[in-house]
Amino acid sequence: MTGSVEERPRLHPGLVRAWRSLVDRAVRTLDRLRLPGATVLPVAGAVVGLYGGLAAGIFANLIGAVGVIVFGWPQIIDVIRGGSATRSALEGSFLHAHWHPEYLVIGVPLALLALGFTQLISVGGARDLVRRRLRVLALLVLGALALYYPLVALAAVNAVLGHGGDVLAVLGTLPLWARILVPALGGALVGRLLEAHPSTRGHGVPEVVAAVQSNPEVLTARRGLRKLLASALTIGSGGSAGREGPIVYGGAAFGSTVGRTLGFTRRELSVLLAAGAGAGIAASFNTPIGGAIFALEIILRDFELRVFSPIFLASVTATLVARGVMGSAAMLERVPYQLESGWEILAYAVLGLATGLLAYAFVRLLHWCEELFDGKKTGALSTWLGQQRLPVRAALGGLVVGALGLLSPTVWGVGHESLNLATAEKLTLAYLVVACALKLVATCITLGSGGSGGTFFAAVVIGGMGGGAFGELLRHLVPGAAIHSGGYALAGMGGCVAGFTRGPLTGLIIMYELAGNTSAILPLMVTCTIASALCHALVERNSPRALTEADVLRRTPVSEAMVRCPAVPASTRLRALFDQLVSSESGALPVLDEHGNPAGLVKVEDLREVWKDAGLDPVLVALDLMRPVRPVLAQASLAEALARMDAADLDALPVVDPDRPAYPYGIVTRTGAQRVKRRVLGSSGLPTMAPTEES
Repeated sequence: MTGSVEERPRLHPGLVRAWRSLVDRAVRTLDRLRLPGATVLPVAGAVVGLYGGLAAGIFANLIGAVGVIVFGWPQIIDVIRGGSATRSALEGSFLHAHWHPEYLVIGVPLALLALGFTQLISVGGARDLVRRRLRVLALLVLGALALYYPLVALAAVNAVLGHGGDVLAVLGTLPLWARILVPALGGALVGRLLEAHPSTRGHGVPEVVAAVQSNPEVLTARRGLRKLLASALTIGSGGSAGREGPIVYGGAAFGSTVGRTLGFTRRELSVLLAAGAGAGIAASFNTPIGGAIFALEIILRDFELRVFSPIFLASVTATLVARGVMGSAAMLERVPYQLESGWEILAYAVLGLATGLLAYAFVRLLHWCEELFDGKKTGALSTWLGQQRLPVRAALGGLVVGALGLLSPTVWGVGHESLNLATAEKLTLAYLVVACALKLVATCITLGSGGSGGTFFAAVVIGGMGGGAFGELLRHLVPGAAIHSGGYALAGMGGCVAGFTRGPLTGLIIMYELAGNTSAILPLMVTCTIASALCHALVERNSPRALTEADVLRRTPVSEAMVRCPAVPASTRLRALFDQLVSSESGALPVLDEHGNPAGLVKVEDLREVWKDAGLDPVLVALDLMRPVRPVLAQASLAEALARMDAADLDALPVVDPDRPAYPYGIVTRTGAQRVKRRVLGSSGLPTMAPTEES
């Protein structure tokens, strides 16, 4: 029997030893792996871009779902019948949807490989951060894939049962009374949704800018989803607002959530938040370069090379995801435009002045409507409106907007369908003038009364209608000049956006990507630059000087924010050092060298990996654990202290006060500086941003 048993082939002992040695070296290499924030940030930016694209897809599908409820009842009834045309169209829509199976082929193995690496990395020390970051990134990729395919399926359904994004084609199917009451009902629902969450109100972009400047942690994924839902209800039910503000808010909220989960510093968190905002713009308009420029110019206000990679990668991945969910077609049809004569540059300069004035009127009227519905204006109407609950105010605003929509269908929803007609020169001068004026008024009423939505694309529509009207007027005045009013409509879009947001580069790049025509660059450059400068000058001249955060930080000394505390000698043992840190107010203490001079600081988290090991107490002292950093004087400004923190990638600095020789030491933290700043700004009664920034 023994001789009949087939023996298993055995590997050569040398091969076994070589294999084990290779595995051991791989494990040791993984144990030495470090993933600092600067290294992970581009990858995290790409992952945030995935969720920015998903946020745009969720938002578009929510608007489509509301459109199905408002317009799609005939199709819903028809799809129930077997063999109906709607059912056949639905099957074809699923068949031709952008499923992109290559995303699964690429994403799933990469995510599983990262998860496998986390199992090989030993537990303990700095390796725990590596394990956590790899695991979080891998799970986020898998979560994005799990959301992508249901969104593609939902988009296929909305494309058939809804209006397919063309409001003008189906708006006439609603009776007149419904066109008035539906926006009112939508306003009431949005008011009810946001009444208990005032922090979610607003236009989206100003809140993101404020979060980047002060506290990126305030934006959460839950707030982002609530903002998307409220704005989808507003736009889908006929409220006049733009799509970009909610998507910017949602993308930034996802970016903030991912950054906090990965344990990034405040500076890295701000970059990731801006990347999410830019990803939302890129996905919404199918403009990856424009989204990145928007994040750099409007949100982050920083063009340093180190922030480019996460922001641009976020725009790329967001655009790829959005094209899969919403299709690759541009929001605006390509504009066949050619600059006929150099003299036209003068006309575009005049258009820049006109769109600058138009943007200024938008800014002023928007704030006036907000104050009117909040009860802050004089008069019985404003007083009465201020006494009403938010659902009532938003419903009244929706009622007025619905009535305005009877005069011009451009008022309903986003209004991009009218832009395609304007650039194709299919609208009359009278239509363009009326649409421009009513869209401006309707957007201000929608947002001022409590509706939710953005102002960015509303400015695009207003500028497009105004620019188209300007071009039609020129064509009537100079009939032999071969003037194309569609080019002026395009330049008007960029000019109004640049004036309203103080972002000439953003207006230029986004409109250029939408136009797809290099001949439009020169007119856009002239119009956007002049409009931005004029609107900024008008608003700043007619508004009180806003006390900005930079003013407060520059004028406030460090002594106002410092926490006075004793310094510890460099020879302080581990256990004694830990006891002093735990009992300190800021969780950090200055460290003095052997000559009694400040040498750095030590924080309680620096002891996290060593304080439990009793055998290290006689070995480690404060000098071994401190972070070497020069102290800042108590008389220096908070701006200087924060700049030093950013340069050293720290959240605290030791402070020396020569005026208090008896008790000269202390700690200033980033949180303490922000607390002082908020206190000063709150007591001043002035806004924290200039009026032109409140877009």
